[in-house]
Amino acid sequence: MLKNILTLLFSLATVALFSLPASAGRTLEISSGQKVYVPVYSHVYQGIKGKPYNLSALLSIRNVDVNDSITITAVKYYDDHGELMKNYFAQPVVIPPMGTKEVYLPERDTKGGSGANFTVQWESGTKVSVPIIQAVMIGTAATQGISFVCNGVVIEEK
Repeated sequence: MLKNILTLLFSLATVALFSLPASAGRTLEISSGQKVYVPVYSHVYQGIKGKPYNLSALLSIRNVDVNDSITITAVKYYDDHGELMKNYFAQPVVIPPMGTKEVYLPERDTKGGSGANFTVQWESGTKVSVPIIQAVMIGTAATQGISFVCNGVVIEEK
């Protein structure tokens, strides 16, 4: 009888453990500033001959903090050789709580190459929820289409 009760309790504990929400164990990331590397592709290669397939790219910087603004101090675009192509935002840009700032690269702009990237520097006067920084690439030709997202990676912490 004791064995049956223990088996039942173990079974219930196992079911309860696997019924927890998937977000359990995630931690809230906060910071007062970071430098973030974001891969971006002006093209990818396709087919047997490796023909370039041009893509447009959208850098999206999303302030997910509900209370505080963040300030973008630098957005730099580098080509696949590591050469600085463009320094966006001559002045710091403030993104309000739950706001978004974007940078768009058109499909015909292939100067960056397949290994292009952005670096984004942001800061805040207080610790805030870290922003979501992504590049979204999209390309269409005839009846084909491709789209994908690259997430930013923190390379420096303030």
